[in-house]
Amino acid sequence: MQSAYTVLILLTLVGVSRLIGRLIPLPLPLVQIGAGAVLAWPSLGLHVALDPELFLFLFLPPLLFSDGWRMPKRELWRLRGPILTLAVGLVLFTVVGAGYFIHWLLPSIPLPVAFALAAVLSPTDAVAVSAIARDRLPKPLMHMLQGEALMNDASGLVTFKFALAAAITGVFSLANASLAFVLVAVGGLLVGVALSWLVGRLRAWMVARGWDDPATHVVFMLLLPFAAYVVAERLGVSGILSAVAAGMMQSWLDLLPRQTHTRLLNRSVWSLLEFAFNGLIFLLLGLQLPDIVKAVTRHETTLWPTLFYLCLEVMAIFLVLLVLRFVWVQSIWRLSGWLRRWRGKGELTLVPTARSCWLLTFGGVRGAVTLAGVLSVPLLLGAGEAFPERDLLIFIAAGVILLSLIAACIALPLLLRGIEQSPDDKRRTEVREAWRKTAEAAIRALEVEEPAEPASAPAAAMATEVKARLMSEYRHQLEVFNDSAEAQALAFEMDLLERRLRLKALKAQRLELYRLSRHHQIGDDVLREVLGELDLAEANLGLGK
Repeated sequence: MQSAYTVLILLTLVGVSRLIGRLIPLPLPLVQIGAGAVLAWPSLGLHVALDPELFLFLFLPPLLFSDGWRMPKRELWRLRGPILTLAVGLVLFTVVGAGYFIHWLLPSIPLPVAFALAAVLSPTDAVAVSAIARDRLPKPLMHMLQGEALMNDASGLVTFKFALAAAITGVFSLANASLAFVLVAVGGLLVGVALSWLVGRLRAWMVARGWDDPATHVVFMLLLPFAAYVVAERLGVSGILSAVAAGMMQSWLDLLPRQTHTRLLNRSVWSLLEFAFNGLIFLLLGLQLPDIVKAVTRHETTLWPTLFYLCLEVMAIFLVLLVLRFVWVQSIWRLSGWLRRWRGKGELTLVPTARSCWLLTFGGVRGAVTLAGVLSVPLLLGAGEAFPERDLLIFIAAGVILLSLIAACIALPLLLRGIEQSPDDKRRTEVREAWRKTAEAAIRALEVEEPAEPASAPAAAMATEVKARLMSEYRHQLEVFNDSAEAQALAFEMDLLERRLRLKALKAQRLELYRLSRHHQIGDDVLREVLGELDLAEANLGLGK
């Protein structure tokens, strides 16, 4: 029962932290870390013991799957060059540069372990950056950070596993590791794509036979990232990349007919899970802070001087990570611009100014994946001896996460000062064009619609009336997206009037439904079903409360 109480307390605190975050001008991850630290205060005494392997398995697959699902694929492809240099090149640059620096600064950490720590410090968290920047980052920069976070979660953690294996076995070969890295990465991607495709085919087969219950399909989606991770690990390839690939593949497959309610439910469930899992990870970081501090200072005679010097070392490591990131961004960005000019392709879409380089540098916030990875470090080596400096590794990772969040909170608002978020005219045009074409397609379909069998005169007249009414609605859509400002203003005014009347009618329906329920004229199942339809209709108006 104690475990159940702990889970309930943590989930409650995740929800409360969102409310606190609205009152305190701090990003949500910092609020959650602080709440966890308060909860772990000796007077409250909440302690959570973490199993590293279980922690990695429970949290990483769904978070990586969700990242792959929601990543805008077109932008990912358009910015594939900069994203790959950040997600792969920068990770390797950071592993080598930061790894040697960590080993030099802390000789007690063996070089392979220092490389493993640098690798686990490489993944970034675009969700935390978005919360800090509050959607004020230029779109190309935000897409680059999202793509980098998606890809370097995988590249950083795969590199971390190789470095960890070298630390445990004491054997490392660059040629063998490079070949194994490619095989493990490609194998993980193939497993994730194949498994996601099979689940998509299974769902299509179920839908074709009328088995389209949304809850069943959503359960399959919840199990898919874990299945992709486990199957890939069993086959000896990357479970991390498998979960990412499964999410990216599923975003294409989740377009089955007759699955509107499933998609609505799926999005809601995954939004909830992503929020809860991210919140739990940062809460657990806060809960572990007292134990992390105790673990790294338990052999020292004095607490505060030792802790002070440890914090200085963490600060030095964070500054080196920051410098390495800035040097890489500045160098690669300018090199890309020079190569484009040399090949006659013109300048980059986003000019590499000093401000944009610093935005990308401070936008590399560390978060949930770094914490999940470092907590997965085994307690013992293969021979049964303790893993070298495991507590110090966790302390450094936790400190870098905190410093990156604090630095982003200070630097990003200052760098974004004076930058006005320009309207996304291209996206708006695409939306207008999509509505225009879909309305025209609907009108064409209605124009050629004929009764399947000869109908009676009243039925034919009724069919004509229904077709006329539907075609009138779609022609009204065409008027809404007409280029004439006068036509748009008139259509907008009509839309406001129609929305007001529809909302009034929906409110009356809902009140009548409540009255029927109070007088026991309908059961709870009918109440939930009809109320759900009314809520969906109100949400479709864009004014749901």
